This record gives sequence, C-alpha cells and structure tokens, in this order.
Amino acid sequence: MAEYKGIHGTKIQNYTTDPDNPITGQVWYNETSQTMKFQYPTTIASWSTGTSINTARYGGATSGIYTAALLAGGQDTAKVALTESWDGTSWTEVNDLNTARAYMGSSSNAPYTASLVFGGQSTVNHADTELWNGSSWTEVNDLNTARRQISGIGISTAALATNGYTTAAVNLNESWNGTSWTETTDLNTTKTYRVGAGTQTAGIVAGGLPEGGNTETWNGSAWTEVNDMNTGRYAHGGGGTQTALLVYGGDPSPAVTEDWNGTSWTEVNDLNTGRDPYGQGTGTATNNLCIGGFVYPPASSVSTVEEWNAATPVGAWSTGGSLNTARNRLGGAGTQTAAIAAGGATPSATGVTELYDGSSWTEVNDLNTARRTMSMTGTQTDSIIAGGYNGTVNVANVETWNGTSWSETTDINTARRGARGSGSSSASLLFSSINPAPSTGFTELWNGTSWTEVNDLNTGRGNGAGSNAGTSTEALLTGGYAVTVYSANTESWNGTSWAEVNDLNTARADLAGAGTYTSMLAFGGETPPVTAVTESWNGTSWSEDTDLNTARSALGGSGASNTTALAFGGFDTANTAATEEWTKPTFTVKTITSS
Repeated sequence: MAEYKGIHGTKIQNYTTDPDNPITGQVWYNETSQTMKFQYPTTIASWSTGTSINTARYGGATSGIYTAALLAGGQDTAKVALTESWDGTSWTEVNDLNTARAYMGSSSNAPYTASLVFGGQSTVNHADTELWNGSSWTEVNDLNTARRQISGIGISTAALATNGYTTAAVNLNESWNGTSWTETTDLNTTKTYRVGAGTQTAGIVAGGLPEGGNTETWNGSAWTEVNDMNTGRYAHGGGGTQTALLVYGGDPSPAVTEDWNGTSWTEVNDLNTGRDPYGQGTGTATNNLCIGGFVYPPASSVSTVEEWNAATPVGAWSTGGSLNTARNRLGGAGTQTAAIAAGGATPSATGVTELYDGSSWTEVNDLNTARRTMSMTGTQTDSIIAGGYNGTVNVANVETWNGTSWSETTDINTARRGARGSGSSSASLLFSSINPAPSTGFTELWNGTSWTEVNDLNTGRGNGAGSNAGTSTEALLTGGYAVTVYSANTESWNGTSWAEVNDLNTARADLAGAGTYTSMLAFGGETPPVTAVTESWNGTSWSEDTDLNTARSALGGSGASNTTALAFGGFDTANTAATEEWTKPTFTVKTITSS
C-alpha cells in the first residue's frame, strides 16, 4: 500500500498554527485546536470562451462530451447537412448528413463516434433516422411519426425520441432498440423544443414550448413529473443525466443557466452571450459545450462556443494601499508588489508618478510631459511611456524610467492617445489608438533608438487592455473602443503580425490588463455602464473570474501573469485612489472530522 509521504512528498506534520503555504492536498495536525486539516483550491462553476464552429447555425443535433463532440445539420439562412467534429482543440468538417434538416433529436448521451439523429424539418417534417459510425452517416429505419423539435435521449443503440411537432405539439414517445422504433408510453405534458438527457431507462426532459419549466423523469416504462425549473423556457441547450443535468439559454431568458441535482433546480452562472441554442449543447453537468445558436438582437445565428467548467479555480481581490493622488486614465506597469503608476487625469492631465512596494504608494519624480490616456509598459525600474493626451492635443512624446527619473527620448511616428504597449525601455511595441479618429490599428516597434511602423492590428480600436508585462515580440490586446462599438475582440502579436484569437466574454473599453500574451488578466472597464468584471486568459480562451470589489473604468493595472495583479485608480462617479490586489487561486482549509 502506498504511504502518505510517497503520494504527497511530505509526512503529516504537527503545527501550533496552520502553515502559511501548505501543499495542495497536504494534511497536517494543528496542536492548538487538536484537529487534522488540509487545504484545497476554492472553485466556482463558470462559462468561458471556446473555439467557434466553422459554420454559424442553430437547431442542429449534438452528441459527445466537451472534449469530443459532434454537431450535425441545423439552420442558418437555410437548412444544412453539414457535420462538424470537435477534438477538444478544433472543429473539423466531416461527412454530411444524407438529408439536410434542422430541429432533430439525437442520442444526446452517445459518444461522438456513434451518434443517432432522427426526425427534423427541411421543407417538410421528417421521420428519417441516420447513424454515424465515426466517419459517415447511414440511413436506418424511420421513426413511426415524422416530426420536428424532438428531444433525444440515450445512445445510438438504445434511444428515446420524445415530444415534437407534427401539425401541432405532440407528447409521443418512441423507443429505439438499435434496429427499429417502437411507440411506448407518452409523456404527461405536450411540448416541443425541450432538453432531453439520460438513458433509455433513466431519462429526463425539461422546459419546452408552450413556455414553461416542466420537468419529467422516465424509469423505462412511465414518466413522472418532478420539480420545475426556476425559469421556464424553450429552445434551450443542455446535457447530463437524470440526476445531474445542466440547462442554459433559450427563450425568453437566453443567458440563464440552471443545474439539476436529481431533486431540484439551482440557478448558477449565466452564459456570457445569451442565445437560443435550439438543442446545440452536449456534455455533462460539470463540463458542457454550448455550441452556436441564435442571438437577438440582431436576430442571427452565431458560431461562438462556450465551455462550462464546474470546478474553475477562484481568484480573489483584496484591498491594498491607496494611491496618494486619485486619478483616471493613468498608466501602470510592474508587478503586484513592485508597481509604478504615472500620469492620468485629476481631472487635468498630470505627471504624478508613484511606486508601490506591496503595501503603500510613494510619490517620486514626475513625468516631464503631463498626460493621460497613454501607453505604459515595463517594470518598476525600467519602463516606457508613449503618446497620450495633454489636455489640448495628442502627443508623440516618449519617456523612459530608470527607477529614479524620467528621460525624454525619440518620439513615436504618430501622435495618439488610447494606445497600449508591451515590452521595456530598450525593446517595446506600441499599438492601437482611440484618436486620431477613426480608431486605428497603428503598430510601432521600438528598438531602443527609433520607432518603426510595422503591421497594423486587424481591428482598429483604442482604450483596450494590453499585456503590459509582455515583450516586443509577444503581446496581446483585448477589448477597446472601435469607432462606435465596445469591442470584445482579442488579438495576439507574434513578432511580425497580429492574429485574431478568442474574444473576451464581456465587450468593453477603458479596462486594465496585467500579464503576458499567454497568461493575462483583464479587469474593470465600461460596457457601458462601469463594470467590475474580471476575466483570465490562459493562452487560448477567456474565463470569467471574481469581480473587482469596486467597479470602475479608466484604471491602471500591473502584474506578471493572471495569478498576481494590481488594480489602481480609475473612475466610477468620481476619481478613485483605491488599490486592489489579485491572487489566484484562493484556498479553503478544511478540518477533518469523524462524521
């Protein structure tokens, strides 16, 4: 038998107080309280941005899990037969359905290599059933009753086709044995557009049209009504089992997410983008995919995907020492415990510079040119400021900081404000602007001596959040204001050009950033209104985390990654000097009891 030390690398130790930095999973004995304890990361359940499907649509059929899924058929401007396969990283178009259609049922709990789809609508209702073997679709025996808007349950060899619409809503229930369909006990409630999950002998359906939260469970022979959802809806998505089901989106509450524990429903964190998935969701109650769907306004299908994780480590903001000078639109750089803040508006442009030592701010030498809305990047002892607005005009001035004072150096090529940067005083990148109008994607590269114009951003904008702990060859820009639009767009710089990557969950401008192009935190800003939203970037996608304690926009930020950061200054109804410190993950200490 394995010993505790062999598993965790340490013996169970005695302490008079709890240790400051225990290893996750480590058990210790507290002599004072005479208890055994351990710690584990605190987690939340939340949605994060996933990789978009290739073709925007709604009303398709899905199966699989959140790392291996299949989407077939659906509708954009017309019914399609397109099928896409998800491998946990990317969506790939594979062989089409034999019959283009939407609003089908599917073996919702089947693996993505063995899926069954049935019914649906093209110009007419269908009874067609098709079987996917991992590479192609084969037509098999039809449903007894052609219909659309069906709820599907089970796997490819043992499935249920429940409810639906012929010329009106029906409560029909058919059972599939791997070869043919047999009519069996009808549901208690006649509805369409319901979520179905579970198995052929332990199924569940929820919601539906007529709009309601009705939920029924199936034991293999009869349906039983159980507790309703909190928010009645239809055209929603979901996945799971009879005792653990997640549902989300739908009409009329397109962002609401609820969790079923086998007895009752609980509202949990909303989708980032409200939508009607029309059944385009698959997975479990702990890990799920919401795939595409229909969004209104502007009343169109979307290709965006969101991933649900019920165990995302939680970060936390705590109060730090306040700035000496309250201001907004200031620059920030450095780390959580060694930061620099410079410039800003009080409301007039200022050159005030302050250093943070992990607990308090100290005023040091001012900028030579007072300004606000400029780019700032680097460290507490080696940083660079470029551009900005002096209260009258945009400026092209550039200043470098050596840990003691600011020195003027070569101007940028285009005077501007609302730009962001990445790098140091000897090698940095400057990108974007809110002005000159319209918002631009101008990008300039600094080699320590001169500025050179390089490839522009794909989407011109300003007042976004940049990876101010990044380098001149690896940078990230997210959010911002593009002419008249608050943006969620994110772009990554590889040293030569910008590439669009996964968007923020919440579009906004005047937000702050901290970290690098693979590990960044974005916080605060204006949607409008002013927001406290915090999102974490893992190099691939953004996930929502714990909000700032104080909602604000036009704030400063610093930090080396998405695990430690600093937020300071900004504006809500007035300028603020407040500072908040970010740490991730947070931990919960648990006392081991005999019960």
